Amino acid sequence: MSKSAYHYMAEMWKNRDENELKELYKERLIKWRREEIVVRIDKPTRLDRAREIGYKAKQGFIVVRVRVSKGGREKPRPNKGRRPKRMGVYGYAPEKSLQLIAEETAARKYRNLEVLGSYYVAEDGEYKWYEVILVDPSHPAVKSDPDINWITDPSQRGRAFRGKTMAGRRMRGLLKSRGLKGTHHYKWKKKKKERELKKRHEASRGARVVLPQDKYEEVFGEKK
Repeated sequence: MSKSAYHYMAEMWKNRDENELKELYKERLIKWRREEIVVRIDKPTRLDRAREIGYKAKQGFIVVRVRVSKGGREKPRPNKGRRPKRMGVYGYAPEKSLQLIAEETAARKYRNLEVLGSYYVAEDGEYKWYEVILVDPSHPAVKSDPDINWITDPSQRGRAFRGKTMAGRRMRGLLKSRGLKGTHHYKWKKKKKERELKKRHEASRGARVVLPQDKYEEVFGEKK
């Protein structure tokens, strides 16, 4: 059975360090570092991923490339007396994924558009780049398209900020995740393990369990 062109695009992208994309990848990184944080581009860099998300080369669709800083975040250093442990300057990791931060950045830049989805493009030691697909819900070409006109519904307003995109749903634990802390998936697994080990609630906090009088006599054979 013959495979589509998108299959070979995806395979080439997976092995980009071993084929002719390697040098092109380096050239792009050198150029992208000097550009603005949000840059509108004519067409997707990874056409196969853009098609999977729902991109169409028609009016009402635009693609932007967003640069996001890697690593944790820092706070301003306090000017009052504190010991180093309580300075609270380092060790602040964002609760959101970098992909969701990229989508929110694009949504703030283009306030009249809605985020359809995004995908990873590149990274170096300091930044990550994502390409975000945005749709104009008020465009006639979008309203008349039965494949995408669902995004014109008022319930889809502010999709990126309400966790409605794929990256947002993954952060909320509604898709497959790696057990990230704070997600529903992580909490469910943690509670299940605590139930198996009988460490739920009082026992997990190290508190003494208070038994009723009749149960106390059954367990210990004496009165309180």
